[in-house]
Amino acid sequence: EYNLIGKDLGLSPKVAFDYSEKLIAPYINVSKPKVAILREQGVNGQKEMAMAFYRAGFEVYDVHMQDLLAGNVDLLQFQGMAACGGFSFGDVLGAGTGWANSILFHPKIKQQFSDYFADNSKFTLGVCNGCQMLSQLKDIIPGAKHWPQFLKNTSEQFEARFSSIKITESSSIFFTGMQGAQIPVAIAHGEGRAVFADDNTRQKSVISAQYVDNNGQITQNYPLNPNGSQDAVAAVANNLGNVMIMMPHPERVFRTVQMSYYPKKWQDNSDNSGNSPWMRMFYNARKFVG
Repeated sequence: EYNLIGKDLGLSPKVAFDYSEKLIAPYINVSKPKVAILREQGVNGQKEMAMAFYRAGFEVYDVHMQDLLAGNVDLLQFQGMAACGGFSFGDVLGAGTGWANSILFHPKIKQQFSDYFADNSKFTLGVCNGCQMLSQLKDIIPGAKHWPQFLKNTSEQFEARFSSIKITESSSIFFTGMQGAQIPVAIAHGEGRAVFADDNTRQKSVISAQYVDNNGQITQNYPLNPNGSQDAVAAVANNLGNVMIMMPHPERVFRTVQMSYYPKKWQDNSDNSGNSPWMRMFYNARKFVG
């Protein structure tokens, strides 16, 4: 890390799209689609996630796994679902594993998730612990068999940083129109290293975002790549793009005031209501459901 300081340019965001564009304007006077903000014991990122989707024009619902297990809530009533970050079951069984098993080993709940994922008109976003959990459901998510698993960081430390990622060309509905952007984002995880089963799945993977250095180059150098992910993977989508998982936390930086650094011109843009470029992905989700 110290060896990189002398030649490091510092954070160098690059955004070519108009992030102040009012993508949701056509939907202001129509009914709000419902999104489930999904959490489990130990998850702690639900409030930021809920606010991001609320600002994008959704009717947000706090859905705990116990609500599903008790039969009080049915996932199929929602147009979208976001699995949030945190430490479900204290990561005791491995990050996201206990949460995933509470779905996979409960036949009724597993079927409910399978039915939800089978509907291509619905979207799913998994962030951090939600990413780790959903990666273990890939066998019931259409077009996700190529997803990696997420293992302990190469540093063997919990990494909490402000890292740069670049949005790639992919099928992801969340990143529509954002391709090529290089944007800093919060990361906070101990098991975020994406590892593919083999070269075949690696080649088929729909990589949607990658860690980059401050020259915009994909990097394996620590700490610019904070976890050592293969191909610097920060986000992957399913083939159709309506399901995406990512280790970084865009919901923690959807407003500029949440960011530890941002270009002054982002603050001076009076048309964006204080939004950072990350708000675009939540607007994209709203546009997707129509």
